[in-house]
Amino acid sequence: MNTETSLFFVALLPPLDIQDYATQIKQYFATQYHSRAALKSPPHITLQPPFRWLNANTPASALEECLQEFARDRASIPITLNGFAAFPPRVIYIDVVRSAELLALQADLMAQLAAKLGIVDRVSKTRPFAPHMTVGFKDLTRQNFRLAWQEFQPRQLYFEFTASCLTLLRHDGKKWQIQSEFGFGGNG
Repeated sequence: MNTETSLFFVALLPPLDIQDYATQIKQYFATQYHSRAALKSPPHITLQPPFRWLNANTPASALEECLQEFARDRASIPITLNGFAAFPPRVIYIDVVRSAELLALQADLMAQLAAKLGIVDRVSKTRPFAPHMTVGFKDLTRQNFRLAWQEFQPRQLYFEFTASCLTLLRHDGKKWQIQSEFGFGGNG
């Protein structure tokens, strides 16, 4: 029996053109501010923070079945990215507008994962959901945070897209990889 676990999280990924744009910003953070940690995952909006889960030898694990079932009952939702914001003193991100649809999706997903699989993020229970797309974090020094924030706080950025699926990401020991996608309304 396989008892090895992996680290997973569940997110919304923007379309590839927006991912490319955000990755260019992450690359700029790596070059200008020596912050490379954000490059370890594709640009995303985290819905369920990282958690450990048993590696399954079968293609459809209980985790994937649960996410498929959840996504099937959901409609695609509009997402708006507007400017930059920060969680001082280490994180700078592309701001995601808090819509009723996005907040409901995240709360319902966390409730389903807790009820069906016992996956609970203790930190998320103590603070409100703050949707964001990280471009600089963890390895951003306080000094570089201040410099980067002076540069990015006034910057304009605006994108709209429709999120049409959930994405399950798995950590391979070095970075996050897309494990599988679950289309809303059963398309995926």
